[in-house]
Amino acid sequence: MSESIRTVGIISRPRRADISKVVPPLLEWLIARGVKVFVDPETAASIGTVADERPREELPGLADLLIVLGGDGTLLAAARLENARNVPILPVNLGGLGFLTSVTREELYPVLERVLAGDHQISERMMLSAEVLRNNETAESQIALNDAVINKAALARMLDFDVYVDGAQVGRYRADGLIVATPTGSTAYSLAAGGPVVHPQLDAFVITPICPHMLTNRPLVVPDTARVEIDIAAAEEPVYLTLDGQVGFKLEPRDRVAITKSSSRVAFVQSPLKSYFEVLKSKLRWGER
Repeated sequence: MSESIRTVGIISRPRRADISKVVPPLLEWLIARGVKVFVDPETAASIGTVADERPREELPGLADLLIVLGGDGTLLAAARLENARNVPILPVNLGGLGFLTSVTREELYPVLERVLAGDHQISERMMLSAEVLRNNETAESQIALNDAVINKAALARMLDFDVYVDGAQVGRYRADGLIVATPTGSTAYSLAAGGPVVHPQLDAFVITPICPHMLTNRPLVVPDTARVEIDIAAAEEPVYLTLDGQVGFKLEPRDRVAITKSSSRVAFVQSPLKSYFEVLKSKLRWGER
């Protein structure tokens, strides 16, 4: 066993039936190899065996490795946990498409064997920090791994966005919404809205309008050092800022959203069984007819 991995934390999607089948043998497998295991309350509630249960937010401080069982949504929630030690995450796909959770259920134990032996690589991913500025003060602040999205609950009318990069006005967008994505998030909502795929080893932001009024309003890639600021013109319907599709804030008139590179990063255990491009080809079905 690797000297660096003596404790493992397990995070899973709540109420997923597969957890009761996957976790008990996983616990036995890890304990048999001398690994101390902690599980979050959602996992503990889904299994019939006794496990050392701890609040999810405490797991990064207790474990040397986090195993996330579920889909990309489960992984995104785990990535936003306070993780000062930058504990690596092993993402295991029990969901659907799973761009981020690239390790399959069948690959779990072969990959774990190599991880415990220290025969694995880490992929570090940048995160973004989003602030809602109201009357020149921070009203809300949150980090995200994938993206920050500004849109409306109802998309009957377009929104007007004034976008600035490092204080310079990029222009005014008329669109159903606006996405600012990290390279990791470039294969999520931004891709569906016509944005480019950006390799996760690059640090950059992708600014993608959603259904823009002008076809010349195209996605824009800017450096990770940039400060992206967005002003929303007065709208007749409520406007929201949503982070990773999971955390949302209602914006008030004259609010400004500021997005910068977060000081937090996420470390993913890379599957030694497939490359990033093999994952892309599989998920996007590149080359198929």
